[in-house]
Amino acid sequence: MIIKILLLLLGLGLVVAGAEALVEGASSIARRSGVSPFVIGLTIVGFGTSLPELVVSVTGALEGNSAIAIGNVVGSNIFNVLLILAISALAHPISITKSNHYRDIPVTLGVTLLLIAAGMSKTIFGVGAADGLSRLEGGVFILLFTVYIIWCFRSGRNQETVEGDSDDTKVYPTLLSVLMVLAGLAGLVFGGRLFVDSAEAVAHMLHVSDKFIAITVLAMGTSLPELVTCIVAMAKHRSQLALGNILGSNVFNILLILGTSALITPMSFAAVNLVDMAALALSALLVFTGIYTGKRNMIDRLDGAIMLVVFAAYMVWLFIKL
Repeated sequence: MIIKILLLLLGLGLVVAGAEALVEGASSIARRSGVSPFVIGLTIVGFGTSLPELVVSVTGALEGNSAIAIGNVVGSNIFNVLLILAISALAHPISITKSNHYRDIPVTLGVTLLLIAAGMSKTIFGVGAADGLSRLEGGVFILLFTVYIIWCFRSGRNQETVEGDSDDTKVYPTLLSVLMVLAGLAGLVFGGRLFVDSAEAVAHMLHVSDKFIAITVLAMGTSLPELVTCIVAMAKHRSQLALGNILGSNVFNILLILGTSALITPMSFAAVNLVDMAALALSALLVFTGIYTGKRNMIDRLDGAIMLVVFAAYMVWLFIKL
């Protein structure tokens, strides 16, 4: 038991240290290259923290288990917004730039609704079983992902000032910045895996039910990198990096990860239901409506509180259904 607890703490320490190195390295790259912190968060940080989801979903697709691939992405995207973004907003309101307002947040909502329309169309219209994603739809997802990333980079060199964000980013040599990012990602991935495995072992030793472990430890496991990275970014007043991480991870999860998985094998949506899809849609809608209601150009603490309430309700429903 003591060894497992020590390993759990070691895993958590690796995740925190990895997030620290990743945020510092990514911020340095943004400042040195002239690309906005949001775009760096969307691409380098977003892709890096989505590596656990990529491995789990592609492995599930290769094994012909689309339930793992779909459930992993749907659950991760719900956690990213309703828990991680909510905690970030409660810690410090997140300022929104014009690009976030007119491009990134609408794209995230559109991509989410596209997934639901493509994957659940028969269920929504009451005809037959769940539809799923075909290889053609997977190819379209990857094409849309490529277009979005090119669009972001082409427009991301216009640095937009964000109220409350720190402007004292330390600039490191390019090679050192890249090494910091790689070391940070390694710490997040391996530390996260060690933390989850140790937490699961400790829970079993304490005779905690498999249901509780599945909903808490395992479900949150793949979102741990995003959670810690956002906490570190918000603590350093890098809200655009944190927002880019969340939105980037969600776009990556849907367009790249599910697109790739669908190219490997068509994805069935039989393992998810309308409540899961409703929670996914609501998570994207809350981000979208949050920038149009109340205080302008900001995801504030009220938005974060609402997201947490919705998250808690969804968790209660999962416990009841299991």
